[in-house]
Formats: sequence, structure tokens, C-alpha cells
Amino acid sequence: MLGDDAELTAAVLAAQDGDETAFRTVYRAVQPRLLGYVRTLVGDPDAEDVTSEAWLQIARDLERFSGDADRFRGWAARIARNRALDHIRMRGRRPAIGGDETELTSRPAESDTAGEAMESLATGNTLSLIAQLPQDQAEAVVLRVVVGLDAKTAAETLGKRPGAVRTAAHRGLKRLAELLDADPESTGALGAVPSQREPRTRAVSSAGVTHMRSRTQKDV
Repeated sequence: MLGDDAELTAAVLAAQDGDETAFRTVYRAVQPRLLGYVRTLVGDPDAEDVTSEAWLQIARDLERFSGDADRFRGWAARIARNRALDHIRMRGRRPAIGGDETELTSRPAESDTAGEAMESLATGNTLSLIAQLPQDQAEAVVLRVVVGLDAKTAAETLGKRPGAVRTAAHRGLKRLAELLDADPESTGALGAVPSQREPRTRAVSSAGVTHMRSRTQKDV
């Protein structure tokens, strides 16, 4: 994973200029967190395939992206979210996006309290516990803590207001703390996304993504 946002920003810019090594670097930096986010939307069995589809679109549209590392993570998360919702619709299931934004924004959380909760839970929880949260809270927590977005970028990804996302994250983190208290044997860290399994036949490796990117560049 890249050491800081400046390195990721530089890698994205180089990838936009056709540097496939840089694109692989971006992929390795962002993929584990992006996969963790998609798992909260479609579940583990389909997460790798959906995330692979997202990367194909990221590779295809990268030249049109503009922004720094944080905006790139938000942009990639938005693409992954759209692919996940498309997948849910194609499977004939009701999208698992819950919560009422009006209700959320009516009682905004104290951002300092939410920030303290994030810091304390980032080293004491697992992604499996997030699955027990209402979907709006789960998405907010994963985007803020796992993907690493600020409230504004996470809100743009979800199509909501920053206050709604801060409140959802605050409530989700509070609930996660309660779950941790109830299950003190939980292992792992919230900030540590589960390692990827061996890719299936449809899963796209970083090399496969860059190959797709080179093809799409020639098609432009």
C-alpha cells in the first residue's frame, strides 16, 4: 500500500499518462479497501466479481478523472457502488441501501465524538461485525474508516449530505462498540481489510486490468 496520499496522487497522474506500472501501483493500493466496501453491499460470494467489473470501468474512464488521492478513492468507490447496485438489480433483489436521510440529518452527530470512536474502533473490530449494522451505517463506516474518505467525499459517493454521513458513521461506530463489548473475543482490526482469496476465473488481476486499460486507450 502506498505510504501517503502524495504518492497515490502521483501514481494516478502517471497512470493517466499511460504508465501501466503506475496503474498496477494504484490498483494494489486501492483494491483491498474497495473490495471491503463492495462486500458490505453484495456479500462475500459476489464481491470479487463486482469489484473486478468496477476496475474495468475505472481503467476505461481514468483519463477523464481529475483530482487528488482522496478524490480518486471517492471516485473509485462511487463506480464500485454503482456496479454493486446494478448487480443487485440484475439478481432481482431489493437494493440493500437503507436509512432515511431526513431522519439522519435531523439529529446531527458531534463530529469530534465520531472521530474519537473511529480512532478507538479502527484497531479493535472486524469487517464481519459491520454486516450487522443497518446498511446506511455500514456504508458510512466502511467509506470513512476502511476506504479512508473524509465526510464530504463519502457524501458525494453516497449522494447524501456530509451531515448525514457523519451521523450514520457516528451511529454505526457506536453500535460497533456495543457489539465489541458483547463479543470481546473478536479478532482483527477494522482498518485491516480481509486479505483477498485466490482470484476466480472472472476476477481481474492488476495485470489484467492494465491490459484492459491499454486496449481501451487504443480504442479512444
